[in-house]
Amino acid sequence: MTRIALVLLPLVLLAALLAVFALNMDRDPSLVRSVLIDKPAPQFSLAAVPGTGVEGFDTAALEGEVTVVNIFASWCIPCRDEHPLLEVLKQRAGVRLYGINQRDAAENAVGFLGELGNPYDRIGADSDNRVSIDWGVYGVPETFVVNARGVITYKHVGPITPQSLEKEVLPAVEKAKAG
Repeated sequence: MTRIALVLLPLVLLAALLAVFALNMDRDPSLVRSVLIDKPAPQFSLAAVPGTGVEGFDTAALEGEVTVVNIFASWCIPCRDEHPLLEVLKQRAGVRLYGINQRDAAENAVGFLGELGNPYDRIGADSDNRVSIDWGVYGVPETFVVNARGVITYKHVGPITPQSLEKEVLPAVEKAKAG
């Protein structure tokens, strides 16, 4: 009897593993859930990036109206790709757009924004990556929607594309405005 159990045990484990994979095949592998969804934005305060002409910001600045927070860096190639869509997002959604400049030299951030334009109403310098860690950022770019109460309602990992702008980000902003 134990011989049969020893032979069947690996087969049962394999079948269970295959069942888990089969149940998760329809999930979007790029979707990274955030434990911060429906929770207040972390407490932080970021100084302005010198030379950008806009202020830094803190947690309190996220209250009062819906805000989109975008984490970016001049050294980030996907940030360059998504950059034109940030202005489209800001205009179409009619929201404040705040940037967190992650681990970047001020002169590089200024050059990046000088070349591509500055869509941000405020930009905070996260030179030590501490605020990004508190926000649960995996890498740049990442984008968050924060409602008027300062609660994170949506997280987009990776660069915003025309498709994700239409199907995910803009609807998330509208939902935050309605809620």
